[in-house]
Amino acid sequence: MDEFERRKKLIEELVKDELYVPMKIKELAIFLQVPKEQRQELAKVLDSLVEEGRIGLTKRGKYTKVENTSYTGVYESTKRGFGFVTVEGMDDDIFIPESATGGAFHGDTVRVAVTKQHAGKKRMEGKVIQIVERGIKELVGTYQDNRTFGFVVPDNAKISCDVFVPSDKSMGAMTGHKVVVKITNYGTATRNPEGEVTEIIGHINDPGTDIMSIVRAYDLPVEFPEDVMTSLKNIPSEVDEKDKNGRVDLRNLKTVTIDGEDAKDLDDAITLVKNDDNGKVTYRLGVHIADVSHYVTEKSALDKEAYKRGTSVYLVDRVIPMLPHKLSNGICSLNQGEDRLALSCIMDIDSNGSITGHRIAETVINVDRRMTYTSVNKIVTDRDEDERAAYADFVSMFEDMDELASILREKRRKRGSIDFDFPETKIILD
Repeated sequence: MDEFERRKKLIEELVKDELYVPMKIKELAIFLQVPKEQRQELAKVLDSLVEEGRIGLTKRGKYTKVENTSYTGVYESTKRGFGFVTVEGMDDDIFIPESATGGAFHGDTVRVAVTKQHAGKKRMEGKVIQIVERGIKELVGTYQDNRTFGFVVPDNAKISCDVFVPSDKSMGAMTGHKVVVKITNYGTATRNPEGEVTEIIGHINDPGTDIMSIVRAYDLPVEFPEDVMTSLKNIPSEVDEKDKNGRVDLRNLKTVTIDGEDAKDLDDAITLVKNDDNGKVTYRLGVHIADVSHYVTEKSALDKEAYKRGTSVYLVDRVIPMLPHKLSNGICSLNQGEDRLALSCIMDIDSNGSITGHRIAETVINVDRRMTYTSVNKIVTDRDEDERAAYADFVSMFEDMDELASILREKRRKRGSIDFDFPETKIILD
């Protein structure tokens, strides 16, 4: 062991001693009786220990045990080799140089020691000292056959290294196949990770392969668990009369849904009644949301699965719903001409756009018309004669809605609201 390493070991043992109190370099120099002319050497020793993650450095410049300046967070890699660790509760992430990743893979939960503290807006720098948990167990990519072996180029651009696949672990995949590969060895700084193909999604040129690759890459749950499907047997296809008891009956109100042409799950509807009492104009606006909670009870199999999914996922050619279709497109969809249970907010609004009263109620509604944005725009803006004739019974209500919308928009504008009216993007598949 050379003199430099001996000094490092000595100081590391000192800092790790249970009686040690964090000190600045000047205090350490005095404690160790280091002459002024050798303090530059002491600084090099301390810097080396910090960079190696063997001791820590606080924001106040004091050297301490590494666990006092280490954090646990999620590692995010980049194409260029370096990465960042995001720590819950910290505003800024920690920069990890390429030489200090410690074999961490994108998505891993890691423990990182801070090696450099920066003043101002600059990030802290750190070194990965422990991989707590692997974040990615399998990934999606394109298979390349290399005769005696193969490798998978990950779709995720944040994973910069290819995954080596032994020929007997390829499931017969050929060059150009999109595959799911299970990682069996995460590799080292000089050796690529290894894995085995567990699923062949399809060839990159086959229709639908790209969409299924996204589904598999994000582990989106396409099928519902058996206990969820079993629980659907207890859910009716039509609203039971007993379920209407105790609810406010709003089926006499002229009610519409307004959605895109392709919408299947219609979860909100509106009603509007305009009153003119000797020149005093008021509006009664009803917003009605499908009462999903009536059918999805707390802590049921349906509730747990919906909580796990969090949202419906809208892909280019399909929807992966949060709730089974019997609910999302059936009893909880506000379909035209069918009684539905809803949660309604009824608001009284004056001619200035101020809400003068409101109530929230469990209701029964029945949608009179399933409208589209295109159709309503033709009626209100374009004043299309054919469209207005087709929905003659609703034209006056749509005009009242447009009138109220203008009042509310102006009220928002006066409060400083900005309207970002961007065109809607739609992908049409051939």
